[in-house]
Amino acid sequence: MNPIQMPHLTAEGTEMTKLGTGTEKETISQQIEPEVDITEEVLDDGYLDVMEDKTVVIFAVGGTIATKKDGEGYLVPAASGEELCKKVPGLDDLCNIEVINFSCVQSTAVTPEMMLEISKQVQEILKRPDVSGVVITHGTDTLEETAYFLSISLSDEFQNEYFKPIVLTGSMRGADAVGADGPANLLASVKVACHDVKEDIPRVVVCMNNEIHAASRVQKVHSDNIAAFKSPSWGPVGYVDDDLVYFRAGALDLDMGFNFPTPEKLTAKVGIVKAVTGDKGELVDYFTSQNIDGLVIEGFGRGNLPPEMMPSVKKAIDSGIEVVITSRTPAGRILDSYGTPGSVKDSIQLGAVMGGESTSAKVRLLLLYILSQPKAQELRREDPELFRAYLQECLDPVLSERLFSIKA
Repeated sequence: MNPIQMPHLTAEGTEMTKLGTGTEKETISQQIEPEVDITEEVLDDGYLDVMEDKTVVIFAVGGTIATKKDGEGYLVPAASGEELCKKVPGLDDLCNIEVINFSCVQSTAVTPEMMLEISKQVQEILKRPDVSGVVITHGTDTLEETAYFLSISLSDEFQNEYFKPIVLTGSMRGADAVGADGPANLLASVKVACHDVKEDIPRVVVCMNNEIHAASRVQKVHSDNIAAFKSPSWGPVGYVDDDLVYFRAGALDLDMGFNFPTPEKLTAKVGIVKAVTGDKGELVDYFTSQNIDGLVIEGFGRGNLPPEMMPSVKKAIDSGIEVVITSRTPAGRILDSYGTPGSVKDSIQLGAVMGGESTSAKVRLLLLYILSQPKAQELRREDPELFRAYLQECLDPVLSERLFSIKA
Protein backbone atom coordinates (compact mmCIF):
# COMPACT_ATOMS: atom_id res chain seq x y z
CA MET A 1 0.00 0.00 0.00
CA ASN A 2 1.41 3.35 -0.93
CA PRO A 3 1.88 5.55 2.16
CA ILE A 4 0.96 8.74 0.29
CA GLN A 5 -2.72 9.32 1.00
CA MET A 6 -3.83 11.88 -1.58
CA PRO A 7 -5.35 11.98 -5.09
CA HIS A 8 -3.39 9.50 -7.12
CA LEU A 9 -3.62 7.14 -10.02
CA THR A 10 -6.47 4.70 -9.73
CA ALA A 11 -5.20 1.29 -8.70
CA GLU A 12 -7.15 -1.25 -10.67
CA GLY A 13 -6.77 -4.99 -11.10
CA THR A 14 -4.36 -6.58 -13.54
CA GLU A 15 -5.93 -9.98 -14.02
CA MET A 16 -5.66 -11.28 -17.55
CA THR A 17 -8.73 -11.69 -19.72
CA LYS A 18 -8.23 -15.32 -20.64
CA LEU A 19 -9.58 -17.57 -23.31
CA GLY A 20 -12.06 -20.02 -21.93
CA THR A 21 -11.11 -23.63 -21.47
CA GLY A 22 -12.54 -26.34 -23.62
CA THR A 23 -15.06 -27.13 -20.89
CA GLU A 24 -16.19 -23.50 -20.72
CA LYS A 25 -16.61 -23.37 -24.49
CA GLU A 26 -18.69 -26.51 -24.43
CA THR A 27 -20.92 -25.13 -21.66
CA ILE A 28 -21.41 -21.87 -23.53
CA SER A 29 -22.27 -23.60 -26.78
CA GLN A 30 -24.89 -25.67 -25.00
CA GLN A 31 -26.55 -22.51 -23.70
CA ILE A 32 -26.85 -20.87 -27.12
CA GLU A 33 -29.85 -21.76 -29.20
CA PRO A 34 -28.80 -23.46 -32.48
CA GLU A 35 -30.53 -20.87 -34.67
CA VAL A 36 -28.61 -17.94 -33.09
CA ASP A 37 -25.61 -16.67 -35.08
CA ILE A 38 -22.53 -17.00 -32.88
CA THR A 39 -21.27 -13.62 -34.10
CA GLU A 40 -24.22 -11.97 -32.34
CA GLU A 41 -23.23 -13.22 -28.90
CA VAL A 42 -20.67 -11.93 -26.41
CA LEU A 43 -18.65 -14.95 -25.34
CA ASP A 44 -16.23 -15.23 -22.45
CA ASP A 45 -13.66 -16.91 -24.69
CA GLY A 46 -12.84 -13.72 -26.52
CA TYR A 47 -15.12 -13.87 -29.54
CA LEU A 48 -15.95 -10.46 -30.87
CA ASP A 49 -19.35 -8.97 -30.14
CA VAL A 50 -20.66 -7.54 -33.40
CA MET A 51 -24.26 -6.92 -32.41
CA GLU A 52 -26.00 -4.67 -34.89
CA ASP A 53 -26.93 -2.00 -32.35
CA LYS A 54 -23.30 -1.10 -31.66
CA THR A 55 -21.83 2.10 -33.06
CA VAL A 56 -18.13 2.90 -33.44
CA VAL A 57 -17.14 6.47 -34.19
CA ILE A 58 -14.12 6.96 -36.47
CA PHE A 59 -12.37 10.16 -35.37
CA ALA A 60 -10.11 11.16 -38.25
CA VAL A 61 -7.08 13.31 -37.39
CA GLY A 62 -4.90 12.64 -40.43
CA GLY A 63 -1.48 11.06 -40.88
CA THR A 64 0.01 8.71 -43.45
CA ILE A 65 -3.13 6.59 -43.41
CA ALA A 66 -4.92 9.54 -45.06
CA THR A 67 -2.19 10.48 -47.55
CA LYS A 68 -1.69 9.88 -51.26
CA LYS A 69 1.19 10.77 -53.57
CA ASP A 70 1.01 14.09 -55.35
CA GLY A 71 2.28 14.79 -58.88
CA GLU A 72 5.87 14.89 -57.65
CA GLY A 73 5.64 11.62 -55.75
CA TYR A 74 5.40 13.10 -52.24
CA LEU A 75 2.82 11.95 -49.70
CA VAL A 76 0.27 14.67 -48.87
CA PRO A 77 -3.02 14.67 -46.92
CA ALA A 78 -5.77 13.61 -49.32
CA ALA A 79 -8.34 11.23 -47.75
CA SER A 80 -11.26 11.92 -45.43
CA GLY A 81 -12.46 9.50 -42.77
CA GLU A 82 -15.30 8.41 -45.06
CA GLU A 83 -12.82 7.58 -47.83
CA LEU A 84 -10.71 5.54 -45.41
CA CYS A 85 -13.75 3.50 -44.41
CA LYS A 86 -14.72 2.79 -48.02
CA LYS A 87 -11.38 1.04 -48.52
CA VAL A 88 -12.09 -1.53 -45.79
CA PRO A 89 -14.19 -4.49 -47.02
CA GLY A 90 -16.57 -5.82 -44.37
CA LEU A 91 -16.23 -2.83 -42.05
CA ASP A 92 -19.97 -2.08 -42.14
CA ASP A 93 -20.71 -5.69 -41.27
CA LEU A 94 -19.08 -5.31 -37.85
CA CYS A 95 -21.20 -2.47 -36.50
CA ASN A 96 -22.66 0.93 -37.31
CA ILE A 97 -19.94 3.37 -38.36
CA GLU A 98 -19.95 7.13 -37.87
CA VAL A 99 -17.17 9.46 -38.99
CA ILE A 100 -15.97 12.75 -37.51
CA ASN A 101 -13.32 14.58 -39.54
CA PHE A 102 -11.39 16.45 -36.86
CA SER A 103 -8.45 17.39 -39.09
CA CYS A 104 -6.28 16.06 -41.91
CA VAL A 105 -2.71 16.84 -40.88
CA GLN A 106 0.53 14.99 -40.44
CA SER A 107 1.11 14.09 -36.81
CA THR A 108 4.14 16.39 -36.60
CA ALA A 109 1.59 19.23 -36.72
CA VAL A 110 -0.45 17.83 -33.80
CA THR A 111 -0.02 19.94 -30.64
CA PRO A 112 -0.84 19.24 -26.97
CA GLU A 113 -3.68 21.74 -27.35
CA MET A 114 -5.11 19.61 -30.18
CA MET A 115 -4.72 16.51 -28.00
CA LEU A 116 -6.74 18.23 -25.28
CA GLU A 117 -9.50 19.11 -27.74
CA ILE A 118 -9.53 15.53 -29.08
CA SER A 119 -9.89 14.29 -25.50
CA LYS A 120 -12.84 16.59 -24.80
CA GLN A 121 -14.67 15.62 -27.98
CA VAL A 122 -14.02 11.90 -27.54
CA GLN A 123 -15.33 12.00 -23.97
CA GLU A 124 -18.58 13.56 -25.19
CA ILE A 125 -18.88 10.87 -27.87
CA LEU A 126 -18.38 8.05 -25.35
CA LYS A 127 -21.21 9.37 -23.18
CA ARG A 128 -23.66 8.31 -25.90
CA PRO A 129 -25.26 4.98 -24.89
CA ASP A 130 -25.21 3.65 -28.46
CA VAL A 131 -21.45 4.16 -28.88
CA SER A 132 -19.31 1.18 -27.92
CA GLY A 133 -15.95 2.80 -28.65
CA VAL A 134 -13.94 5.30 -30.65
CA VAL A 135 -11.20 4.72 -33.23
CA ILE A 136 -8.82 7.62 -33.84
CA THR A 137 -6.90 7.57 -37.12
CA HIS A 138 -3.66 9.47 -36.56
CA GLY A 139 -0.17 9.94 -37.94
CA THR A 140 2.36 7.55 -36.48
CA ASP A 141 5.15 10.01 -35.58
CA THR A 142 3.31 11.35 -32.52
CA LEU A 143 0.59 8.71 -32.20
CA GLU A 144 2.07 7.38 -28.96
CA GLU A 145 1.99 10.87 -27.44
CA THR A 146 -1.66 11.50 -28.28
CA ALA A 147 -2.54 8.04 -26.95
CA TYR A 148 -0.71 8.73 -23.69
CA PHE A 149 -2.25 12.18 -23.30
CA LEU A 150 -5.72 10.71 -23.77
CA SER A 151 -5.03 8.03 -21.16
CA ILE A 152 -4.07 10.58 -18.49
CA SER A 153 -6.77 13.11 -19.43
CA LEU A 154 -9.65 10.71 -18.77
CA SER A 155 -10.41 11.18 -15.09
CA ASP A 156 -10.87 8.00 -13.08
CA GLU A 157 -14.45 9.15 -12.45
CA PHE A 158 -15.08 9.18 -16.20
CA GLN A 159 -13.35 5.84 -16.70
CA ASN A 160 -15.31 4.23 -13.89
CA GLU A 161 -18.59 5.27 -15.54
CA TYR A 162 -17.74 4.58 -19.18
CA PHE A 163 -16.01 1.27 -19.82
CA LYS A 164 -15.42 1.90 -23.50
CA PRO A 165 -12.22 1.55 -25.53
CA ILE A 166 -10.40 4.36 -27.30
CA VAL A 167 -8.24 2.89 -30.05
CA LEU A 168 -5.59 4.83 -31.95
CA THR A 169 -4.32 3.55 -35.26
CA GLY A 170 -2.60 4.71 -38.41
CA SER A 171 -0.43 3.31 -41.16
CA MET A 172 3.17 3.24 -42.28
CA ARG A 173 2.22 3.37 -45.96
CA GLY A 174 0.10 5.84 -47.90
CA ALA A 175 -3.48 5.07 -48.87
CA ASP A 176 -2.56 4.44 -52.52
CA ALA A 177 0.63 2.45 -51.85
CA VAL A 178 1.08 -1.18 -52.86
CA GLY A 179 0.43 -3.20 -49.72
CA ALA A 180 -1.11 -0.26 -47.84
CA ASP A 181 -1.54 -1.28 -44.21
CA GLY A 182 -4.16 1.33 -43.32
CA PRO A 183 -7.29 -0.71 -44.19
CA ALA A 184 -6.18 -3.73 -42.15
CA ASN A 185 -5.23 -1.54 -39.19
CA LEU A 186 -8.57 0.26 -39.31
CA LEU A 187 -10.52 -3.00 -39.48
CA ALA A 188 -8.63 -4.46 -36.52
CA SER A 189 -9.12 -1.26 -34.53
CA VAL A 190 -12.87 -1.26 -35.09
CA LYS A 191 -12.95 -4.84 -33.82
CA VAL A 192 -11.21 -3.68 -30.63
CA ALA A 193 -13.62 -0.74 -30.32
CA CYS A 194 -16.53 -3.24 -30.50
CA HIS A 195 -15.01 -5.28 -27.71
CA ASP A 196 -16.72 -5.20 -24.32
CA VAL A 197 -14.07 -3.57 -22.17
CA LYS A 198 -13.67 -4.97 -18.69
CA GLU A 199 -12.24 -3.01 -15.80
CA ASP A 200 -8.87 -4.72 -15.92
CA ILE A 201 -7.77 -3.76 -19.44
CA PRO A 202 -6.49 -0.40 -20.70
CA ARG A 203 -9.07 2.15 -21.82
CA VAL A 204 -6.72 3.74 -24.37
CA VAL A 205 -4.74 1.47 -26.67
CA VAL A 206 -2.81 1.58 -29.92
CA CYS A 207 -3.72 -1.07 -32.48
CA MET A 208 -1.19 -1.55 -35.28
CA ASN A 209 -0.26 -4.66 -37.24
CA ASN A 210 -2.93 -6.65 -35.32
CA GLU A 211 -1.17 -5.98 -32.00
CA ILE A 212 -2.76 -4.08 -29.11
CA HIS A 213 -0.45 -1.91 -27.00
CA ALA A 214 -1.09 0.06 -23.82
CA ALA A 215 -0.80 3.82 -24.29
CA SER A 216 1.65 4.15 -21.40
CA ARG A 217 4.15 1.68 -22.88
CA VAL A 218 3.94 1.84 -26.66
CA GLN A 219 6.71 3.44 -28.74
CA LYS A 220 7.38 3.85 -32.42
CA VAL A 221 10.65 1.96 -32.85
CA HIS A 222 11.10 1.98 -36.63
CA SER A 223 10.79 4.81 -39.13
CA ASP A 224 9.31 2.76 -41.98
CA ASN A 225 8.47 -0.87 -41.14
CA ILE A 226 4.79 -1.79 -40.81
CA ALA A 227 5.69 -3.48 -37.49
CA ALA A 228 6.92 -0.13 -36.19
CA PHE A 229 5.14 -0.11 -32.83
CA LYS A 230 6.40 -2.04 -29.82
CA SER A 231 6.24 -1.85 -26.04
CA PRO A 232 9.86 -2.39 -24.96
CA SER A 233 10.24 -4.79 -22.01
CA TRP A 234 6.45 -5.26 -21.83
CA GLY A 235 5.13 -6.39 -25.19
CA PRO A 236 1.54 -6.04 -26.43
CA VAL A 237 -1.41 -6.38 -24.06
CA GLY A 238 -3.36 -8.33 -26.67
CA TYR A 239 -3.93 -9.03 -30.33
CA VAL A 240 -6.63 -9.11 -32.98
CA ASP A 241 -7.36 -12.24 -34.98
CA ASP A 242 -9.96 -12.94 -37.66
CA ASP A 243 -12.58 -14.03 -35.14
CA LEU A 244 -11.53 -12.57 -31.80
CA VAL A 245 -10.03 -9.76 -29.80
CA TYR A 246 -7.83 -11.22 -27.11
CA PHE A 247 -6.42 -9.27 -24.16
CA ARG A 248 -3.69 -11.24 -22.45
CA ALA A 249 -2.50 -8.55 -20.02
CA GLY A 250 -4.29 -6.05 -17.84
CA ALA A 251 -4.09 -2.33 -17.27
CA LEU A 252 -1.21 -0.74 -15.43
CA ASP A 253 -1.60 2.08 -12.92
CA LEU A 254 0.02 4.29 -15.56
CA ASP A 255 -2.93 3.64 -17.89
CA MET A 256 -5.29 5.25 -15.43
CA GLY A 257 -6.55 8.82 -15.28
CA PHE A 258 -6.18 11.33 -12.46
CA ASN A 259 -8.58 12.76 -9.89
CA PHE A 260 -8.44 16.00 -11.84
CA PRO A 261 -11.06 17.46 -14.16
CA THR A 262 -10.08 17.81 -17.81
CA PRO A 263 -8.61 21.35 -17.93
CA GLU A 264 -10.04 24.02 -20.17
CA LYS A 265 -6.55 24.72 -21.51
CA LEU A 266 -2.94 23.81 -20.94
CA THR A 267 -1.15 26.67 -19.20
CA ALA A 268 2.13 25.06 -18.12
CA LYS A 269 5.43 25.39 -19.95
CA VAL A 270 7.67 22.31 -20.02
CA GLY A 271 10.94 21.74 -21.86
CA ILE A 272 13.10 18.72 -22.69
CA VAL A 273 16.91 18.59 -22.60
CA LYS A 274 18.87 15.61 -23.90
CA ALA A 275 22.13 15.18 -21.99
CA VAL A 276 25.22 14.59 -24.14
CA THR A 277 28.83 13.78 -23.32
CA GLY A 278 30.67 16.76 -21.91
CA ASP A 279 27.41 18.58 -21.22
CA LYS A 280 27.96 21.60 -18.98
CA GLY A 281 24.27 22.43 -18.56
CA GLU A 282 23.97 25.38 -20.96
CA LEU A 283 20.56 24.26 -22.25
CA VAL A 284 19.31 23.70 -18.70
CA ASP A 285 20.42 27.25 -17.87
CA TYR A 286 18.58 28.55 -20.91
CA PHE A 287 15.31 26.89 -19.94
CA THR A 288 15.73 28.11 -16.35
CA SER A 289 15.90 31.66 -17.69
CA GLN A 290 12.64 31.17 -19.62
CA ASN A 291 10.41 30.97 -16.54
CA ILE A 292 9.17 27.46 -17.32
CA ASP A 293 7.23 25.21 -14.93
CA GLY A 294 8.85 21.85 -15.65
CA LEU A 295 11.93 20.38 -17.29
CA VAL A 296 12.55 16.83 -18.47
CA ILE A 297 16.24 15.89 -18.60
CA GLU A 298 17.03 12.80 -20.64
CA GLY A 299 20.07 11.18 -19.07
CA PHE A 300 22.24 8.18 -19.86
CA GLY A 301 21.35 4.59 -18.98
CA ARG A 302 19.81 4.54 -15.51
CA GLY A 303 19.45 8.32 -15.69
CA ASN A 304 22.93 9.49 -14.77
CA LEU A 305 24.14 12.89 -15.98
CA PRO A 306 27.56 14.43 -16.73
CA PRO A 307 28.97 15.77 -13.42
CA GLU A 308 29.47 19.29 -14.80
CA MET A 309 25.74 19.47 -15.55
CA MET A 310 24.70 19.20 -11.91
CA PRO A 311 25.12 22.89 -10.86
CA SER A 312 22.67 23.84 -13.62
CA VAL A 313 20.23 21.15 -12.47
CA LYS A 314 20.44 22.49 -8.91
CA LYS A 315 19.86 26.03 -10.13
CA ALA A 316 16.75 24.95 -12.05
CA ILE A 317 15.28 23.10 -9.05
CA ASP A 318 16.10 25.96 -6.66
CA SER A 319 14.27 28.34 -8.99
CA GLY A 320 11.04 26.34 -8.61
CA ILE A 321 11.16 24.21 -11.77
CA GLU A 322 9.93 20.63 -11.45
CA VAL A 323 12.75 18.53 -12.88
CA VAL A 324 12.19 14.92 -13.97
CA ILE A 325 15.02 12.62 -15.03
CA THR A 326 14.39 10.13 -17.85
CA SER A 327 16.65 7.88 -19.91
CA ARG A 328 17.61 7.99 -23.56
CA THR A 329 17.53 4.18 -23.65
CA PRO A 330 14.27 2.77 -25.11
CA ALA A 331 13.60 0.43 -22.16
CA GLY A 332 14.31 0.18 -18.45
CA ARG A 333 13.57 2.43 -15.48
CA ILE A 334 15.47 5.21 -13.73
CA LEU A 335 17.14 4.08 -10.51
CA ASP A 336 19.71 5.38 -8.03
CA SER A 337 22.15 2.52 -8.56
CA TYR A 338 25.37 4.57 -8.62
CA GLY A 339 27.08 6.85 -6.11
CA THR A 340 29.37 8.69 -8.51
CA PRO A 341 29.15 12.44 -9.32
CA GLY A 342 26.20 13.18 -11.60
CA SER A 343 24.41 10.01 -10.58
CA VAL A 344 20.66 9.63 -10.02
CA LYS A 345 21.48 9.66 -6.29
CA ASP A 346 22.79 13.21 -6.74
CA SER A 347 19.71 14.26 -8.72
CA ILE A 348 17.38 12.89 -6.04
CA GLN A 349 19.27 14.77 -3.32
CA LEU A 350 18.85 17.98 -5.33
CA GLY A 351 15.09 17.45 -5.51
CA ALA A 352 14.57 15.90 -8.95
CA VAL A 353 11.89 13.28 -9.64
CA MET A 354 12.62 10.01 -11.43
CA GLY A 355 10.73 9.31 -14.68
CA GLY A 356 10.25 5.56 -14.23
CA GLU A 357 10.00 3.78 -17.59
CA SER A 358 8.23 6.62 -19.39
CA THR A 359 9.76 8.29 -22.41
CA SER A 360 10.78 11.95 -22.26
CA ALA A 361 7.95 12.93 -24.60
CA LYS A 362 5.33 11.25 -22.40
CA VAL A 363 6.77 12.72 -19.19
CA ARG A 364 6.58 16.17 -20.79
CA LEU A 365 2.88 15.64 -21.52
CA LEU A 366 2.26 14.42 -17.98
CA LEU A 367 3.94 17.54 -16.55
CA LEU A 368 1.97 19.78 -18.93
CA TYR A 369 -1.25 18.17 -17.77
CA ILE A 370 -0.58 18.13 -14.02
CA LEU A 371 1.09 21.55 -13.82
CA SER A 372 -1.89 23.09 -15.65
CA GLN A 373 -4.22 21.99 -12.83
CA PRO A 374 -5.08 24.72 -10.26
CA LYS A 375 -5.36 22.12 -7.48
CA ALA A 376 -1.93 20.73 -8.30
CA GLN A 377 -0.40 24.20 -8.34
CA GLU A 378 -2.01 24.92 -4.98
CA LEU A 379 -0.52 21.77 -3.46
CA ARG A 380 2.82 22.60 -5.05
CA ARG A 381 2.85 25.99 -3.31
CA GLU A 382 1.60 24.74 0.06
CA ASP A 383 3.66 21.54 0.33
CA PRO A 384 6.35 21.15 -2.35
CA GLU A 385 7.63 17.87 -0.96
CA LEU A 386 4.18 16.29 -0.90
CA PHE A 387 3.65 17.45 -4.47
CA ARG A 388 6.95 15.84 -5.52
CA ALA A 389 5.87 12.65 -3.76
CA TYR A 390 2.64 12.67 -5.77
CA LEU A 391 4.51 13.33 -9.01
CA GLN A 392 6.89 10.49 -8.22
CA GLU A 393 3.94 8.20 -7.54
CA CYS A 394 2.53 8.99 -10.98
CA LEU A 395 5.82 8.00 -12.63
CA ASP A 396 7.16 5.22 -10.41
CA PRO A 397 5.05 4.28 -7.36
CA VAL A 398 7.76 1.96 -6.02
CA LEU A 399 10.31 4.76 -5.84
CA SER A 400 7.74 7.09 -4.32
CA GLU A 401 7.11 4.62 -1.54
CA ARG A 402 10.83 4.28 -0.81
CA LEU A 403 11.90 7.90 -1.19
CA PHE A 404 9.01 9.59 0.62
CA SER A 405 7.60 8.80 4.05
CA ILE A 406 5.05 11.64 3.86
CA LYS A 407 1.48 11.08 4.98
CA ALA A 408 -1.28 13.60 4.43
